Amino acid sequence: MESVARRLKELFVPIHEVAYMADEPTEELQALGYEGYWPGYFAARSAPLGNVPAEVVDALFYNFVPGEVAACIPSVWETATPEAVLAARERGCVTALRRILGDLADTPAIARSAELAMRAALYAPMEGRFLYAGLRSLPVPEEPLARLWHAATLLREHRGDGHTTALVAAGIDGQESHVLQALYSGMKPREFGRLDPLTDAQLEEVINGLRIRGLVDNEAQFTPAGRTLRTEIETLTDTLAAPAYECLEPHEIDQLIADLTPVAQKLKAASPF
Repeated sequence: MESVARRLKELFVPIHEVAYMADEPTEELQALGYEGYWPGYFAARSAPLGNVPAEVVDALFYNFVPGEVAACIPSVWETATPEAVLAARERGCVTALRRILGDLADTPAIARSAELAMRAALYAPMEGRFLYAGLRSLPVPEEPLARLWHAATLLREHRGDGHTTALVAAGIDGQESHVLQALYSGMKPREFGRLDPLTDAQLEEVINGLRIRGLVDNEAQFTPAGRTLRTEIETLTDTLAAPAYECLEPHEIDQLIADLTPVAQKLKAASPF
């Protein structure tokens, strides 16, 4: 049976991901002076940490090709402050949610789910969750739709910090995690967008490292051991995310799922991913 953490992840992640899939957040960041997509991405996602070195952001984000983060951090802070970036990101995300959700954006279900989600988001343990901890230091929006997006972002990054812990414990680095995700999704590694920055030789080196450990075969497909390890990583990620929801009663979890299901459906239908 699907765990509560897994079920709610499927509902919260689409809310958070308007930050990446919708035009409005990118437009708000570009209005601050960022050109293209990636400078605004790195500025917005790392802004809760303040102006920290590229090495810190690289370690926390975990799965970027060496040099990608340093191409933007810390130079992005010459364009705008973390505070201005955070405000632009939230403004753009709420605008995008309102456009996509239409009349649903102002329903009692949004206000109700925002309160339940925020309760869980603030109940989650902070220890070892550095990106989540940075987000926890930010003020919580009052407006229900903004509050729901902020809660979804907290829960997503809390889960993400736990996922990084699971990957590190399994000995899987960032690029290897992309290869495993590609295979799980039924794709060839070269078809997986986040592996695009790697040259063919670099990608083959990553795959060969997994092959040596018996996780992929000569055709760059899962071995039984590789599939098992990937499942174990996901299970541990769910386990580490679960404490956030212990503050909610079963009927509240049922209500949250009922309220967020149509929200997630609309967002997924609108997503270009």
